[in-house]
Amino acid sequence: MNHKNGFNPLSRTTAHRRAMSRNMVTSLFRYERITTTKAKALAVRKAAEKLITRSKVDSVHNRRQAARFIQDDIVLAKLFNEIGPRMKDRAGGYTRVLKLGFRQGDAADMVILELVDYKLDVENKKEKKDSKPAKKTAEKAETKAAEKGKKKASAKKADTEPASSKSDE
Repeated sequence: MNHKNGFNPLSRTTAHRRAMSRNMVTSLFRYERITTTKAKALAVRKAAEKLITRSKVDSVHNRRQAARFIQDDIVLAKLFNEIGPRMKDRAGGYTRVLKLGFRQGDAADMVILELVDYKLDVENKKEKKDSKPAKKTAEKAETKAAEKGKKKASAKKADTEPASSKSDE
């Protein structure tokens, strides 16, 4: 039974669990998407959501409380300047857990933990990739046509020059 268990100790000592949680939350806010095991994601999500709730109100007290947990100044600034304001209208549920399958080595349940408003840049990358080859192929076609035109012109000149030089002799 799982009665009166407030958190999952993840088979780690307190210091190890606290350090791992801090590192994972920092990575989540830095990259806005991390891949981990299901048990770790559920444990980390609790801390991350509390920090996002604090970051919605940018005060000195909230920054200091968050700085106790996040020790990277750049990530802390990103949390309060970007992530908090983005989540201003949301009443909770700032993270999402997407199942990936099982890890090869030990069959652990793998998931993606991401912020809810995380956007993939796949569409933008596809548009960029599609536009570049179109431009390149058009440029290549133009250069090939220009080269063929030059070759034909030089071939005509070569044909006409010897004939004209023979007539001069």
